[in-house]
Amino acid sequence: MPSFKNRRLAEDIRREISGLIIERIKDPRVKSGLVSIVRVELSGDNSHCKVYVSHLDGKEAAKNAVVGLESAEWMLKREISNKLHLKKCPELKFIADDSIEYSADITRMLADMESDTETADTENDEN
Repeated sequence: MPSFKNRRLAEDIRREISGLIIERIKDPRVKSGLVSIVRVELSGDNSHCKVYVSHLDGKEAAKNAVVGLESAEWMLKREISNKLHLKKCPELKFIADDSIEYSADITRMLADMESDTETADTENDEN
């Protein structure tokens, strides 16, 4: 089980990468829509970091964003190391995730169910 310090550092890294995507990265593969860092998993010795990337347009768009983030990895590591005052920044491994698309699908299904329920209620009221 990760320690409190490890979880806090992972959250700090997630926040920094999210901010850097907005502020510094100009790659169109990353800027083309809503890219989100879903979660970050840091190894026990802080040497490796898995960064889960999701995109509103689905897993294929997330894979393209991962390629863009991998090309900017040196800049991300430098900025993370400087802002968090780390002696050695962990190796970043970007992994495409489809959780935002999945969440949007569930929201859409719930909205459809709600509209179907409202339609059924109005038909019952008319009878």
